[in-house]
Parts: sequence; C-alpha cells; structure tokens
Amino acid sequence: MITLFRDFAKSKWAIGLFVLLILSFAIVGGSQTDVFGGLGPKHVISAGDRSVDAAQFRSEFERIRANAQEQEGRPLTTQDLVDAGVHLRYLEGQTQRLGFLAWAHKVGIRPSEELVLKRIREIPAFFNQITGQFDQAQYEQALAAQNVTPVQLEDEFRDTAVSEHFASAIQAGLRTPRIYGALIAGRALEVRDGRWFTVTQAMAGTAPAPTDAQLTAFLNENAAQLRRPEFRMASVIVFTDAPGAAAPAIPEARIVERFNFRRDGLSTPERRTFTTLTAPDRAGADRIAAALRAGQSPAAVAEANRIQPADYTDQPRSAVPDPAVAAAVFDLDAGEISAPIQGRVGFTVARLAAITPGAPATLEGTREAIVAELQEEDAKARVYGRVEAYEKARQDGKTLQAAVTEVGARIVQLPPFTQDGRMPDGQPLQAPPQLIQNAWTLTKGAESEVIDAGQGQYFVVRLDDIRPAALPTLAEVRAPLAQQWTLRENGRRLTARADALAARVRGGEDIAAVAASAGATLTTRTGVQQNAEAQTALGQGVLAGLFGQGRGQVFTGPASESAFVVGRVDAIRAAPPATAAPLANQIRPRLSQDIVQAAGEQLVTAAARASKAENDPEAALAALGVTAPAAAGTTPAAPTPAP
Repeated sequence: MITLFRDFAKSKWAIGLFVLLILSFAIVGGSQTDVFGGLGPKHVISAGDRSVDAAQFRSEFERIRANAQEQEGRPLTTQDLVDAGVHLRYLEGQTQRLGFLAWAHKVGIRPSEELVLKRIREIPAFFNQITGQFDQAQYEQALAAQNVTPVQLEDEFRDTAVSEHFASAIQAGLRTPRIYGALIAGRALEVRDGRWFTVTQAMAGTAPAPTDAQLTAFLNENAAQLRRPEFRMASVIVFTDAPGAAAPAIPEARIVERFNFRRDGLSTPERRTFTTLTAPDRAGADRIAAALRAGQSPAAVAEANRIQPADYTDQPRSAVPDPAVAAAVFDLDAGEISAPIQGRVGFTVARLAAITPGAPATLEGTREAIVAELQEEDAKARVYGRVEAYEKARQDGKTLQAAVTEVGARIVQLPPFTQDGRMPDGQPLQAPPQLIQNAWTLTKGAESEVIDAGQGQYFVVRLDDIRPAALPTLAEVRAPLAQQWTLRENGRRLTARADALAARVRGGEDIAAVAASAGATLTTRTGVQQNAEAQTALGQGVLAGLFGQGRGQVFTGPASESAFVVGRVDAIRAAPPATAAPLANQIRPRLSQDIVQAAGEQLVTAAARASKAENDPEAALAALGVTAPAAAGTTPAAPTPAP
C-alpha cells in the first residue's frame, strides 16, 4: 500500500492534483485559513503543555483589579489597569513562570507526591478538631469555600516546591569570588583629598519677570502635565429619609413580638471549658477514662495512648460538632470525667474543667437593640416603597422633579469628579463605585435607571454637565506658572555659570584663582571618606563629585536648589588592607544573595525561552473586553515570545 502511494506521488496525475489544490487555495485561501484557525482554544499564554485561556486570564485579572482597588481606596476599572500596562506586566511574569515550570517538568525536576501531601497536611484548617487527624472531607469543604479545588491547590504546592528546590540548587552551587567583596570594601574605605567652591544664584544672576509670550510657551511645553481631566457634574436622587428626620415610633406590641421571637438568640448560653480524647474502640476509651480518674492530666494520657487531645475553651453547646459529645459534656459537673461516649468517630472521653453560667435575655435589657433593628427594617421598607412609587411615576410620564417630589425622595448635587472618582482638589469622592461608573455612561441631561447599591440603598444618577479635559487659561495659572518658569530659568543660568567656571579649571587655571574671580570661598579637605557623616557635613553634591571622578579631574553638581559646586579631586588613597579585609568578608553574603537572584532570573528566562513560552496581548485584551491603551500605539499582531 505504501509503495502504491509513493508511485502515485511521482505520477503526472499527482502533479495535476497538486496544481488544482494550489489554485483552490489561491481562490478561497483566506476563508480556509479562518476555518482551520478557529479550531481549538485561543490561549492568552502558552508554555509547553501549560497554558492560560481567556476565562482563566479574565478571572485572574479580576482578582488583580480587586486587590488594586482595595489598595488605592477608590474604584478602578479594567481599562484603568490596562492603560497603566498592568496586563502586560502580568502577561510577562506568568509567561516566564509557566515557561520555567514546563521546562522543569520536561527535564525531570518533579517533587514527590509525599512532599506535596506533607505540605497539605501541615495546614491546621484541614484537621478534625475532635480526632486531631487529617480530614479529607473537611479539606475539600475548606477549599470549596475559597473556590479552589484540591487539584488546583496540589498543583500550586507542586509548582512552589519545584521553584524552591531549583533556587536552593542555584544557591548551593554558586560561590562569590573574594575579589568582589574586596573591590567593594576598598572602594568604601578609600579616602580622597579635594578642593571646591560654591556658585550661588547671585553670582549667576536671576531671570527677569516672564512675559505673557514666555509663559504661554511654557504652558504649551508642559501641556501633558497641566491638562485638566474631564470632570462630570451629576445629581443623585436618594430615597432614604432626610437627615435628622425623626424615626416613627415602634408599637409596643411589635417590640414584644420580636423579643419573644428572638429570645433564645438574645440570651447568653451556658459555656463550658473541657478536653476530649478519642480512641478507636471502647477498650481504649475505658483505659483513657480510668487514667483521667486516677488523676493523670489529659496531655499525659494523650501521649501515652498516642492520640491528640482536643481542647474547647468557653464553648456553647451549639459549637460542639458531635451532638452525642455535646449532650454528655453539658450533663457533667465541673471537674467530672465522662464515661466513654460513642460519637461519630470512635469513642470519646471528656474531662470538664469549668462552667460559665448562661443568662436569659430580658425585654428591658434588649429593648434598645430591638427597637433599632425594627427601625432599620422600617427605614428600608420606606426606601423600597419610594423606589417603587418613583418608577411608577416615571412610567406614567411624570418628570423627574415631579416624581421626586411626589414620592418624598431628595436630589443631592455632587461636586465635579473625574472618571477615577477624584474631585478637583484630588481627594476621592465618597460615593459608591456604581454611581461613578454610571455617571460616565450617560450623556449630558440623561438619567440612569434605579441602581441597587446593596445594603438597602438605591439611587438614580442624572448627568447635569460635562467639563471637557482642557488646558487651564494663562490667567488661571499665571502665578504658579511664573514661579516655575523663573525657577527653570534661574537653574539654567546657575548651571551655565558653574559650567563656565569649571571649564576654566579644566583648561589649566588654578581652582583657587577661579574661585576668587567669582567671589567664592575655596574649601580644602583631606582624608574624606564616603559615609553618612561626610554626606551630612559636606552635602551629597560634593561627596558625589569627589568620589565620582579620578585624580586631577574637575567635577560639578548641584549643592542645593539654588547653588552649584565646582571642585577638583587632588588625591586618592587606597584603604588599608587590615581595615578592608573584615568588611569584605561581611559584604560577601549579601553579594551572594544578589548574584543568586540575578542568576535565577536569567536561568528562568532561559528556561521559558527553551519552552517556547509566549503570550498574546491581543487575546488578553479580547478576553478582558477592553481596548488597547491609546498611548501604547498599535498592538503587535503576533504573540509576544518570552524574552
């Protein structure tokens, strides 16, 4: 059969068939490409046999957005994060990580299952409080509460173990050469001699007051920084009671009825402090009970029987997970030891340490809380009633103002705010995120539907006006703009004067003569060492100049906001070996950490490249349902490979 195919491939009929195929692709090639391209999932990140699809990426990015929003203390949209390039940083980081893990698996870096299970079993939340043993059902329930599956957690522990072991291997295999520490210690302890003088603004002259033309040009030069963002002015219809309005009185009958309904929950239950020890059979439980009655401590009995005691401190009956154990414990007297209790898991013996009596609730003791609870319920009911009445009035064709007046709602004028919820003074607007988001979806004069903000809060947003983003007028910013222009021009004059004086010193003139010609005082210092004390005494400008140039070279630099320093390095003396050697030994561990970190990053990058890890920014944007940042230019059409 194979020979037959080979013979056909060499025949003139095969050549004719290939020509027809080529022509067909030339005619309908684009559509065919799309058909085949649609097969299979579109991955945002691909790295060997690992990948992140659109749904996973969207879920992870939503978690990033929630964390960023909490840290910033203001609402953030997905587009905000994309404009800041957060999605690209996340893509690069995950591409490197998944590429490294794919490479590690391929070359055989794989943790044992026992190591993964050991890490899982070190988490207290997965242990049964009664038996003290790992509980598989409790493990799965705890993960389900966090929307995590056992497979996901185990994979995460497995990946973490791979990274940790790889890092340990790098650290164990790298040694920092002693010369590295010696070079840094020698540089840190060398001393220098130098001379310098300070050029002040008075020596350079000051700029005259700017003209309007100069300020206008300066304004345009800094347009990006000075442009004010778009502000929106909105009114909010709120349906809550007016501030300071007295709440209607609650009838006594309702208070009594609610108290009777809540009596048990309002009462303080009896609480008990006790220890339980659980054995797999009754014979073991009998031995435990006998030892406890003989005066042995629960800890000693538990150790002798190789079991884990469970301590309960001041717990109500409802908090004891096993009903049989709870019934027995709450039937004991203080200091008493129970008979073996057949519970859900084995046989349990309890030792009661203390009893905290309960206290029944009284109407007078809980009246204030009950009244507040009923008033809150009534307030929410009034709000909901106003919302329904408002919606009906609007459906009947009444104007917004008429509907608001009819139902007893209120219109509150908000200060201007930006899309990220900032007022003109830069402070965040204290308003629900839904309010700000809705205001930026409306056109001028439009109003939103009734928005449910949760917690029984409802509101309607009406967009009153839009203040477009624009540069301020010269009249609005004249004073601060003139101040900044003057600072810039004075700085230019000062720099030019210092550079001219430094050029004379470089040209061969004695620095003392140059300083005298400028009316400056020459400072001479010997034995200057680069440390905090020298920086405080001389200033960062002088210290950076002295230790930033070679012997005989001239340096310049800012000494303060209104002064420059011009100086010369006269001599450089190396650090004494007896002083530098101990410091070199102290520096080596820190150098080793830095080298290991740098080597690890390079190795991870190389591993990701070997795995052909890549990400697709366009697919990421499509998954998030946002557009590319305006300032970022065009998005690459091809996936971005790992560097």
